[in-house]
Amino acid sequence: MKLYANWITSPRDAGAAAFTYCKDFKLAKPIKKATLRASAIGLYAPYLNGARIGSAVLAPGWTSYKKRVLYQTYDVTDMLSSDNRLEIGVGQGWAVGYLGYNDTNHIYADHTSLIAQLDLLYKDGTQESILTDESWQIYTSPVLSSEIYHGETIDMTAPISLIGNAICDKVHTKLIAQMGEFITEHERLAPVEVIRTPTGELVVDFGQNMTGYVEVSIKAPRGSHIVMHHAEVLDKDGNFYNDNYRAARNENIYVCSGGEDIFKPSYTFQGFRYIKLLEYPFDEVDVNGLRAVAVHSDMKRTGYFSCGNEKINQLYHNIVWGQKSNYLDIPTDCPQRDERLGWTGDTQVFCRTGSINFDTEKFFLKWMGDLALDQHPDGAIEGIIPLCLEIRGNRKYATRVSAAWGDAATIVPWEVYQAYGNKRILKESFPAMKKWVDFMHREGPAEYLWLGARHYGDWLAMDADGDGLAGATSNDLIGSAFFAHSTNILVKTGEVLGYDMSEYRALYTNVRNAFREYFMENGMPKEILPQTEVNMGATLADPHRRGITQTAIILILHFGLCNEDERPALTAKLVELIHNFGDRMSTGFVGTPYILHALSENGEFKLAYDLLFQEQNPSWLYSVCHGATTMWEHWNSQKEDGSF
Repeated sequence: MKLYANWITSPRDAGAAAFTYCKDFKLAKPIKKATLRASAIGLYAPYLNGARIGSAVLAPGWTSYKKRVLYQTYDVTDMLSSDNRLEIGVGQGWAVGYLGYNDTNHIYADHTSLIAQLDLLYKDGTQESILTDESWQIYTSPVLSSEIYHGETIDMTAPISLIGNAICDKVHTKLIAQMGEFITEHERLAPVEVIRTPTGELVVDFGQNMTGYVEVSIKAPRGSHIVMHHAEVLDKDGNFYNDNYRAARNENIYVCSGGEDIFKPSYTFQGFRYIKLLEYPFDEVDVNGLRAVAVHSDMKRTGYFSCGNEKINQLYHNIVWGQKSNYLDIPTDCPQRDERLGWTGDTQVFCRTGSINFDTEKFFLKWMGDLALDQHPDGAIEGIIPLCLEIRGNRKYATRVSAAWGDAATIVPWEVYQAYGNKRILKESFPAMKKWVDFMHREGPAEYLWLGARHYGDWLAMDADGDGLAGATSNDLIGSAFFAHSTNILVKTGEVLGYDMSEYRALYTNVRNAFREYFMENGMPKEILPQTEVNMGATLADPHRRGITQTAIILILHFGLCNEDERPALTAKLVELIHNFGDRMSTGFVGTPYILHALSENGEFKLAYDLLFQEQNPSWLYSVCHGATTMWEHWNSQKEDGSF
């Protein structure tokens, strides 16, 4: 149903505070059904007669707000009485507050706005609608400040004052009904330990790294403060450590009313395992009044795994909790620092696993819609979706347009289709998939190769510089391999949908042949590849240019860029490289997702299992052996000596 209401906003700038929009109304006759539809530029929290409406939090979620905003629908029939007050709190959220790692705010809008429509169907068949307009009144609220990165301040002693009536607002976007899953609260975790650290800090450990917030139930003297900071780890000496949060303060401040208070944020969230209490009203911490509340998209759990090896079980536990922590309306890279962005590379790496653990079909249908909206007219897909970083200087794009990141356009819908067999995501995503392949076809100095781009490469691989960001594998090789891979996926997608794909089938053949001619000789990748002549300023487009790496051979094997008679020699070379690296993988974001497939598909089952059970860095169990409860971004986020 379409919303006929007006967008409204406050006559006074809210800044970082949350204001409450109110409408009083009476029911003159018996009601049959009442439905509320609402959305915001910002985040909103709806209440009817003092009770929270629905179970969703952080609504309306995160989209490319200038292009589309979701609205949510709630059945509020049983919440009505003869005299009613509808209250909707509105905070900055992603749309208005600080976002990205450049400490920039107002990415999508410079102020918050609200739209709401309460449709009433009476038992006598008549109807009435209560719409947001200039009759709504706006009040201050106890939420004095709220930022996604910096946390929330709630003062229960703050006076509530009338600001005035709402004013109509001009919001240029498209409103569509909720597509993905609601963001909701899930597990509630009690503290496992209260710690006094070597430096005297008062720290509470909830035993599990997670995304959400801490709920505090307390009765304390009026005006007393609770101030908490958040962290994922303690340092090697056992002290509170949150330097990895960078500029994100993650500070929640609560001022007590003097009565029974329940505090938790409404317009922000944190990634954490530990909290440090900088202020607390009593000498002893009441652990019964503290609960860590996990928050993520309300996906149905579908996949389970257990075995006789407890470290592998812990690894699987970490994978699931890593997914919970990062599948909060969009698939993010992390939930804690001044980032929390929808990095496309992270998304395509994990979408297959994510679709086994949980039913992610609605989740990815929504996100792929954002990807299509944020795709550039030339077909380019930037590193993050929704796109929220500013274009600075003379750059054409805000982030790099990179192989394995932009290829989320093809890989995600194909993997979701493989998981569920529903053609809908293929049909809706096909235009974006095709535009992405066409973009790669046009890029660079060669028609059938993607050369000269500043890719992210084999991100965080260990074969160039163990503490560096880029791996040793040639960026040109990675880019051209994914050009072939995405073209092949596009062909298969079109065939599933019944389209004539002869043009792109021929393109795939040409790309594969060009790859083999440029990057390979005698069935093996070339050791050192030429540097493409492009103007990248001080940065080389292809800094290492190596063709014989674990990742290079993995891509050639798994993407079918070799002939069948070449597989034995390539597999033997991959095995040799693994043994030469201490019986470990040296791969990063690009090679790691496929390494066990490349080995097992080519008969090296034992080595695949050896890598799975490896405990030295780099390995999956290294983090498990060092106490991780979610997945790390770096193989060695915490080093053997305890440093980070």
